[in-house]
Amino acid sequence: MEEFVTLTYNGQEIKLPVVIGTEGEKAIDISTLRQDTGFITLDPGYANTGSCLSAITYMDGEKGILRYRGIPVEQLAAHATFKETAYLLINGKLPNREQLTHFSVMLNDNSLVHEDLRTFFQSFPRASHPMGILSAMVNALRSFYPELGSTEEEINITMTRLLAKVRTMAAMSYKISRGHKVIYPRPDMTYCENFLNMMFDTPVKPYEINRAAVNALRVFWILHADHEQNCSTSAVRVVGSARVNLYAAISSGIAALWGPLHGGANQAVIEMLSTIQADGGDPIKAIEKAKDKNDPFRLMGFGHRVYKTYDPRAKIMKKMCDELLETMQIDDPLLDIAKELEEVARKDSYFIDHNLYPNIDFYSGIVLRAVGIPTNMFTVMFAIGRLPGWIAQWKESMDDPKWKICRPRQVYTGNQEYEFVPIHARI
Repeated sequence: MEEFVTLTYNGQEIKLPVVIGTEGEKAIDISTLRQDTGFITLDPGYANTGSCLSAITYMDGEKGILRYRGIPVEQLAAHATFKETAYLLINGKLPNREQLTHFSVMLNDNSLVHEDLRTFFQSFPRASHPMGILSAMVNALRSFYPELGSTEEEINITMTRLLAKVRTMAAMSYKISRGHKVIYPRPDMTYCENFLNMMFDTPVKPYEINRAAVNALRVFWILHADHEQNCSTSAVRVVGSARVNLYAAISSGIAALWGPLHGGANQAVIEMLSTIQADGGDPIKAIEKAKDKNDPFRLMGFGHRVYKTYDPRAKIMKKMCDELLETMQIDDPLLDIAKELEEVARKDSYFIDHNLYPNIDFYSGIVLRAVGIPTNMFTVMFAIGRLPGWIAQWKESMDDPKWKICRPRQVYTGNQEYEFVPIHARI
């Protein structure tokens, strides 16, 4: 039985359909509101607005639940490879052995990049942030590779090409920025092993695969693979709604992810820890500064806009963080400060009362630092992990039979109409 909500204004009533999701989520369909009443809704930040119907990711911030295509993220982090997770998000189901092998072969076949791209990389100033470079280079891929075809195989090749080449370009940008020889991917290595090898292998000191680091990177990328309609994913959908090519849509997601309130938060955590260290390294002092409304200091990596309880990804990343630091026996004063800060904050009544638990950005910044990833590459790591989700969301929006170009409304608050005044008469 269809349900409705009745909206009443000045004696006029309008029935709005109720949409119920598979997990019991309820929404009011206001798609005809403006044409029926002349009204629009106002929702700054879109915190109460659903932009689409999606079968990709389910999250419940009140209960701390996150599932990809119905599978709890805890199970994927414990048992799946990143390639399996990417396939799941993009194709809607886990691959069988034959499908996974074919997917792996496609990733290997598309992992090299056109040599002319190196000219692009070398043209950026040395001080350029890797995220700006990555966004520009992904957009540039359209110049080197053809438009999407119409067959399923052609579309799959384009999506797989992005998954393979973004990883290679990220490592390449790091090598070129250091003036080092570019290392190319190897077919005998896994997706995560290949990235670490391309980052850290040198002719002088070949990279030895560190299982703890590989596993940490696998978990990191899986936990970041998708997160419903966040800022960067919404950017991909909005830009994609204009029917731009996939490269341009993903480039917009990378640009949105760059922000310190989004993907840049894990980099901000390490920068915050450096600030605390420079100020004497006292976590209690930092906590008090963070609680002082008159102090500009901000404690990064605590709390989340959606999760009102513990971020389920943070639980997994914390465990991974503890295991990694113990296994690698790393002596790093910033990591020591981080552990002390976490311990103090988790016992502080202010943080408890306001649900300011450490989020995934807090632990992921520590994990990436422990693995050896440079701080300015942290957000790039996030982008590689989020790429399957962006592709899946873009693909879903392209297949939506109710597709419309995104065109939000506004409530105008500027001047009313008045006459133009010639410049000689202006005071």
